[in-house]
Amino acid sequence: MAAQSRSGGANRSGRRPGQQEEPGFTRPALAPGLLAAIALLIGAALVDNEWFTLVRYVVSILALIIAWFAIQARAFWWLVPLVAAAVLWNPVLPLPLSGPGWLSAQLIAPVVFVVAGVMIRVPVKDRDGSGRA
Repeated sequence: MAAQSRSGGANRSGRRPGQQEEPGFTRPALAPGLLAAIALLIGAALVDNEWFTLVRYVVSILALIIAWFAIQARAFWWLVPLVAAAVLWNPVLPLPLSGPGWLSAQLIAPVVFVVAGVMIRVPVKDRDGSGRA
C-alpha cells in the first residue's frame, strides 16, 4: 500500500493501470489514401466528362502527398505505384488513355491507395526531435 501511494498508482512502466501506451507511429497517409480512393471511384463514372479534370487534380495531388509520407516512413518501394499514379492522372500533361484498360485502372488504383494508406507508418517524434519507433 505504501509503494502504491508513493508512485501514485503507476506500475513499472510509469503508466497508471488501465492507461494505454501511445503508439510509436502514425498513419498520416490513411486519410489522403481514402480520399483518393473515393475520388477514383467517382472518377470512374466521369471518365468522358469535363469534370474528370478535377478528378485528375485530386488524385495526382493526393498521390504526391502520400508519396511524401512514404519517404518520411522510409517505405521507398511505395514510390513506384504512387508516382505512376501521379503521372497517369496528371492534369497538366494528360495522357490520352481510354478503353477498358483505363477503366480497369480507375477501379484498381483505389485499392492501391487504401493499402498504401494503411501500410505507410511514419514514426512519431519525441519533443527533442528523435524518433521513438
